[in-house]
Amino acid sequence: MPETLISVDLSRPATENENLHNRWHPDIPIAAWVERGDDFIVETVDWTGGAIKNDDSAEDIRDVDLTTVHYLSGPIGVKGAEPGDLLVVDILDAGTLKGHEWGFNGFFSRTNGGGFLTDHFPSAQKSIWHYEGMFTRSRHIPGVSFAGLIHPGLIGTLPDRTLLETWNAREQALIDTDPERVPPLANPPHARTAHLGKLKGEGFDKVAAEGARTVPPREHGGNCDIKDLSRGSKIYFPVYVPGGGLSMGDMHFSQGDGEITFCGAIEMFGAWLHIRVDVIKDGMARYGIRNPIFKPSPMVPNYKDYLIFEGISVDESGTQHYLDANVAYRQACLNAIEYLKKFGYSGAQAYSILGSAPVQGHFSGVVDIPNSCATLWVPTEIFDFDIMPGADGPKKFLDGSVDMPIAPDL
Repeated sequence: MPETLISVDLSRPATENENLHNRWHPDIPIAAWVERGDDFIVETVDWTGGAIKNDDSAEDIRDVDLTTVHYLSGPIGVKGAEPGDLLVVDILDAGTLKGHEWGFNGFFSRTNGGGFLTDHFPSAQKSIWHYEGMFTRSRHIPGVSFAGLIHPGLIGTLPDRTLLETWNAREQALIDTDPERVPPLANPPHARTAHLGKLKGEGFDKVAAEGARTVPPREHGGNCDIKDLSRGSKIYFPVYVPGGGLSMGDMHFSQGDGEITFCGAIEMFGAWLHIRVDVIKDGMARYGIRNPIFKPSPMVPNYKDYLIFEGISVDESGTQHYLDANVAYRQACLNAIEYLKKFGYSGAQAYSILGSAPVQGHFSGVVDIPNSCATLWVPTEIFDFDIMPGADGPKKFLDGSVDMPIAPDL
């Protein structure tokens, strides 16, 4: 059996675990060292560190302190890895921690993070999903079941000081263009809730004040939310500091492309990854790597029948945008939600399905001025009923008696 390099105790606060951290900074101490070619187990907590409960209230989603996230396991140092190398990570296996076979999906309130469709779903809501082997169902969203594809939503290497300063400067410049925006344009360093692993005493305050938040993906990987980074995937990460400083967390049981609900996917309460690491010397320059590249998992949910929703870069008000793929994808999602409502789902239930189920998002056209075309592929086989259009019109499967918990804004 491979060694468990990092363990977690889900009954204790994440802040008590010195092998977890929630910021990016080159001075965060390496939690454990391994050799090239080693394989090992890494256990993880959910990205909020246990703030979300398996209940029928969305108040925890509404009240969660997003300055604390994400809690990551690591950093792991690989002996011999140096700046300019590529760190090669093979995901050999992944699973849920025994006794914690559940996860959650939710929408943050517009005043606390928001999300891709926050203007349409401004209040906090939550759905709980229970695992049935490789499948999952939710008591809050009847009529749908699908196979999971467990993967880390967040995995990446430590930045060096130059890269860290670049991140903080460019994101602060963006914030400065509209500093009062709700939700904000970016998340600057926030020292008060920094958890920096083994770092204590002298130097802690400086690192806490400078540490980059883990919310977005960046050049080192990070919070990319790529659902295909699962069993059998191979990832090539840029190395910026000696040892690489590999960290991971934010484990998902299943996710739709885009993780559009923000508290998206099915966030696993506790999970593990079995990985192997190696190094390609001078790989960044030799292969022209600026961002990670990867081979996807050969294991994917085997759905072959889809209903595809199209969106173009004309927003909800009818305003034309020039080749805006973001607007087009939002319209594809909104069109799918409106369609699923005809079968009895609430808008929130439909939104949660698109964030959690293995839907596929594609940019189908970005050259035909003025409209980009995005498509959202919804597998029809995940539903317990027929969702295809027909001459008789949609037949309601749900009567509205079951919905996702909602938390009123404070």
